[in-house]
Amino acid sequence: MENYEIFEFPNGIRFVHKYVPYTKIAHAGFILDVGSRNEQDHQIGLAHFWEHMAFKGTHKRSAYQILSSLENVGGELNAYTTKEKICFYASSLDKHYEKTISLLTDITFHSTFPEKQIELERGVILEEISMYKDSPDESLQDDFDTIIFGKHPLGNNILGVPETVSTFKKKDFEVFFKENVDTKRVIFSSVSNLPFSKALKIAQKYLTDLPVLKASNKKVAFKKYTTTQQTISKPISQAHQAIGRTAYSLHNLKRVPFFILNNLLGGPAMNSRLNLALREKNGLVYGVESSYTPYTDTGEWGVYFATEHKNLDKANSLVYKEIKKLKNQKLSSTQLYNTKQQVLGQMAMAEENNMSFMLMMGKSLLDMGKIESLKEVFAQVETVTSEAILEVANEMLDESQFSTLTYLPE
Repeated sequence: MENYEIFEFPNGIRFVHKYVPYTKIAHAGFILDVGSRNEQDHQIGLAHFWEHMAFKGTHKRSAYQILSSLENVGGELNAYTTKEKICFYASSLDKHYEKTISLLTDITFHSTFPEKQIELERGVILEEISMYKDSPDESLQDDFDTIIFGKHPLGNNILGVPETVSTFKKKDFEVFFKENVDTKRVIFSSVSNLPFSKALKIAQKYLTDLPVLKASNKKVAFKKYTTTQQTISKPISQAHQAIGRTAYSLHNLKRVPFFILNNLLGGPAMNSRLNLALREKNGLVYGVESSYTPYTDTGEWGVYFATEHKNLDKANSLVYKEIKKLKNQKLSSTQLYNTKQQVLGQMAMAEENNMSFMLMMGKSLLDMGKIESLKEVFAQVETVTSEAILEVANEMLDESQFSTLTYLPE
């Protein structure tokens, strides 16, 4: 992760830029340390709604001008909300770098939240919620978050629920912004063919005079996990299964061997153990995955798949069989080497994507206070032993600590 530099503005915003001389595309974005876990009970869905409303008008730009500014020159403007982050980002030809910064700064810090646009976008989001409810693979994972984290904000659906989304007014967005946005917890990240000094000079025109913002709202720490088993009947044709638990946080060093273990068990590769067992050898599923999402103070791990109702018991049995192997059998030197090589290759390919890298720099600065070089990350992976993987397997894959959520056809 070489060729990047960092500058902190007097208002606390940090500017990180990577110089890539061969690219013709500029990628840039604001990454804010605000997400759905910042919401209070009456605000469920407000962070995501704010993300939508950022495109609906500022003091300088109408909604149409916001949408057309980069699109007219072949660029792309986008945003997303997670449990802990909101990001506004864009990509364009290098010559439009300044236009990109101007637009992103405007929608991030100067949205006016027009009442008429709120009403229009409310309908869009309510349709989005309905669409996800009609998609069992999507709703299963959202509902499983609630199983794992209960009434804590991490258990809430990022999209919100109709009961709260239907009530939001202009004042709600203004209050949420004031209470949760802190300029010391905002990163502006970019990747382009501009040297750092030139990129910084452009950024200074738009970021220097932004006021200091101090968040008054504090994130509620997650304290207690309780196992839960739940089965729900739905008008669907397949059984959908989630199995999982809480996991290591971002700041726990055991996250590295556990990440490797999870990748081996049910990562994106077609030769993951779960894919081989459930799909390739038995034809029980179209897809199966295990995921590990570390947060700042906790984490979540889970296995997800769908299958014919009559095959659910067999599929579950095979999942638990693979989990038991990881707990009882230490990886051989060859297995360990191959598993690490797979992870290293995936990481190296991810770094080739400049937009993903831009976003990663911002998130890493917020979460870890630094950006680790690829060499450093590789070293962390290389030092993991088979004993360390066996240890985290027995800590994290304790079946007595698993929660389950099952959707069954009516």
